[in-house]
Amino acid sequence: MIFSKLGLDQMLASRCESLGYTEPTPIQQKAIPIVLSGADLIGCAQTGTGKTAAFLLPMIQRILTTPRRGVRLLVIAPTRELATQIEVSLQMLAHGKAVRSITLVGGASIGLQIEGLRKAPSVVISTPGRLIDHIERRSIDLSLVETLVLDEADRMLDMGFWPDINYVLGKLPVERQTLLFSATMSPQIEKIARSNMRNPTLVEVSPRGKAATTVEQLAYPVARESKTALLLHLLEAESKSRVLVFTRTRRSAEQLSHILSAREHKVNRIHADRTQSQREAALRGFKEGRHRILVATDIASRGIDVDAISHVINYDVPEAPEDYVHRIGRTGRANNTGRAITLVSPVEELSMTAIERMTGKPIERVFLPDFGGTLFSSHAPSKSAGAFFRKRGRR
Repeated sequence: MIFSKLGLDQMLASRCESLGYTEPTPIQQKAIPIVLSGADLIGCAQTGTGKTAAFLLPMIQRILTTPRRGVRLLVIAPTRELATQIEVSLQMLAHGKAVRSITLVGGASIGLQIEGLRKAPSVVISTPGRLIDHIERRSIDLSLVETLVLDEADRMLDMGFWPDINYVLGKLPVERQTLLFSATMSPQIEKIARSNMRNPTLVEVSPRGKAATTVEQLAYPVARESKTALLLHLLEAESKSRVLVFTRTRRSAEQLSHILSAREHKVNRIHADRTQSQREAALRGFKEGRHRILVATDIASRGIDVDAISHVINYDVPEAPEDYVHRIGRTGRANNTGRAITLVSPVEELSMTAIERMTGKPIERVFLPDFGGTLFSSHAPSKSAGAFFRKRGRR
């Protein structure tokens, strides 16, 4: 299968090839023809499988082949990082063609955004709160929107954004195309989606809630008070790894970042209390290799697109099982293998059981007695930390 056989014109197909995309991913193969046809779509696929290009490529083609003024594509994403990532993908795929776009996120100058909106962009990528700011200021006109994309809609529901989404839906034309993409699809999200879509086609290229097969998963039972010591032990087992560490809270992210820095690790952090410029700088430093470790809350679990992440470490077990899939989906991307470690204290075992139930797969435990790993859990030991951190090549 090649991109041109999906209905994309030769310019876009050649652009994909120049970027190293030799053939469409399964979600792209199924979604692109549907998006080109103008039909509504619900797309469910594992993270890192090319969902963004699945809606951007056909929309770029539509904008280039039938030019007209006004905002034609509106993409709503739950976090600033994901919105920025979509913008980067758009510019990369459009490659200087006449596709004017703007990204609207909190933490950035609203005055500059208003100035950018006056230049009549065809594509607006936004977080829900900042979009409503512009609607209330009457600085954006959504009356000509042809296609709405709700990216990671389940995350927006988890974050309490659905009232905002309903408000925005009331400002859009009734006759429009609506696309919803997510790595997980709860019955509640599917019900909400179908109530706002017209006979959507469900494209599901992987079982819901399943982690990518390119990610090896292990869990380390550990006494709660020994988590930081175990993390330091694991990080020092492989000096060249690029590691993304997830915590539940902003306070934990800050504290852990300072501890790692004091141990002379090259580290930065991303969480909601950091300014937009700080978050962008942290992510840029991580991508460019100036920071070996990035500590993040779940705000970043769906907005970090760095192919070279070798390890994801869940310092805290996520509250929602779906967040586990999104966290570990930051590794094992672009045909690389990845490794995911979860540090599990006794009180978090029930959360791990919920994750295993959702993914349909038991996660192997690794016991390290020095960190309290033999005090609980009936799983048999399987591997050592050193073995888990050995580097592997591409599959």
